[in-house]
Amino acid sequence: MSEIEAIYRAVVEGNAAATKAAVTAALSAGVSAEAVLKDGLIAAMGEVGRLFETNEYFVPEMLVSARAMQSALTLLKPHLTEAGVASAGKVVIGTVKGDLHDIGKNLVAMMLEGAGFEVIDLGTDVSPDKFLAAIERHQPQLMAMSALLTTTMPAMATTLEALQQAGARSRVKVMIGGAPVTDEYARKIGADGYARDAASAVRLARSLAEAH
Repeated sequence: MSEIEAIYRAVVEGNAAATKAAVTAALSAGVSAEAVLKDGLIAAMGEVGRLFETNEYFVPEMLVSARAMQSALTLLKPHLTEAGVASAGKVVIGTVKGDLHDIGKNLVAMMLEGAGFEVIDLGTDVSPDKFLAAIERHQPQLMAMSALLTTTMPAMATTLEALQQAGARSRVKVMIGGAPVTDEYARKIGADGYARDAASAVRLARSLAEAH
């Protein structure tokens, strides 16, 4: 089994210790950081997403694989910076004001990182002002908002309005998600897209980043 295959298998199996060991071995053997990222980690998380969509994996398995991938990214980041590997894009993500749920948001953030995006995670209970400040500071291509309660969904519309008023809306593509959120609601409030789960969030982010 090649070093890349070992990384791929360890991530799909959600084995963080094996993932870190395989990444270290690959880098020591002279495999490029870019190959480790693209052919190892990104390819593995793509497979994890596929397994989730075919109901072979569920949220716990996805979380375990995403954590294994993140442990490898920590090792890999200095090498990627050194090699000047371009990210797939920059995403500011957060759960909206009044909402303290973070499991879904964390999973989407990890899956996006696994797909090669640079993720700025603002956490939970994020006010429109905080989203706006993060856009001004980080200049992302994408912004992702999550809401897990029907009572906090209106905060998504309020945040989009704040972006519009500040003249920042045209600079960023906005995607939304969360249990009560629908495609219809995304269209109603003027978001650029809706993702029902972490796997589809990665696909949506890729298409929005390419269109940006």
